[in-house]
Amino acid sequence: MINLDKQFSIILEKFKLIENSLNNMNNIDSNELIKLNREYSELRPIVEKIQEYNDLQKDILNLNELVKDNDLEISKIAETELIEKKNLIKNLEQELLKLLIPKDENDSKNSILEIRAGTGGDEASLFASDLLNMYQRYADLNSWKFDILSISETGLKGVKEAICNISGLNVFSKLKFESGVHRVQRVPTTESSGRVHTSAATVAVLPEAEEVDIEVLDKDLRIDVFRSSGPGGQSVNTTDSAVRITHIPTGIVVSQQDEKSQHKNKAKALKILRSRLLDNQIQEKNKERSEQRKNQVGSGDRSERIRTYNFPQGRVSDHRINLTLYNLSEILEGKIDELINPLIAEEESTKLANMKNE
Repeated sequence: MINLDKQFSIILEKFKLIENSLNNMNNIDSNELIKLNREYSELRPIVEKIQEYNDLQKDILNLNELVKDNDLEISKIAETELIEKKNLIKNLEQELLKLLIPKDENDSKNSILEIRAGTGGDEASLFASDLLNMYQRYADLNSWKFDILSISETGLKGVKEAICNISGLNVFSKLKFESGVHRVQRVPTTESSGRVHTSAATVAVLPEAEEVDIEVLDKDLRIDVFRSSGPGGQSVNTTDSAVRITHIPTGIVVSQQDEKSQHKNKAKALKILRSRLLDNQIQEKNKERSEQRKNQVGSGDRSERIRTYNFPQGRVSDHRINLTLYNLSEILEGKIDELINPLIAEEESTKLANMKNE
């Protein structure tokens, strides 16, 4: 059972310490200041609710005394108010429980989205293109900025691989559930007999790492420059503007050649590299608590088959929570909150149950 009073005391004490630190900024470096401001912003709405809760408790104590008053009229008014206040505090407790659910420290971050065509040949690359368009439309609906950092296309308007940067409010908190294998069942345009084929694409959503999150040392990098090449290997640039960065300790390699400027390609490559390094750290932490996460959605396992898009039936199925929807065309138009919101609710429910069992 959750001891709310104990939880509230811990939060209020932490908030007070952060507030004091922000009021005495003489010995705080810029990275620490960013961290403190972020924590302050996250705790402030919880603290306001706690204060509201404490005020209601005081009101209830006073009303309990008034109910015992010898004046029947005063007693009756107090009894009516007491019922109202008890209902208010009950609802407020539920709100606070939700606010106390441990947040993913990366939820407020922007995201790096990586889509790769999997099994299924040309049909898989066409499906990867459909997914890219779906996420781009979803970003538009949320007023997020969607930048394609690099893309490898096929001659049939398909996509072999696309890496994108999505920035806006709480991007990762929603898109983190999209990591995994997405499967499509449909009749390919090249199929004359009308047989339904199954193809797949993998999606990886990484929290975008800031310099404060991941320190990349120059001595750990090998940077190679080369000429950009287009489809079929033909040169598209006469200068060595393409960049390949190898992170020596981990062996992670990132290449960028979409920009004409070597400097811009390097900046893009470093952004992707930092995010992959941060993702590596997260995956390592997840392994440490793998038993706990087996019962949670959004574990981020890239090999997990998470969703099937069935075109003949107009059906989308999310296998993690046994959710089936029959609005495939709307989903592909970017209206995927109907898939994401139940996943968020499931994660919150699991975390809340874990809190109560601690």
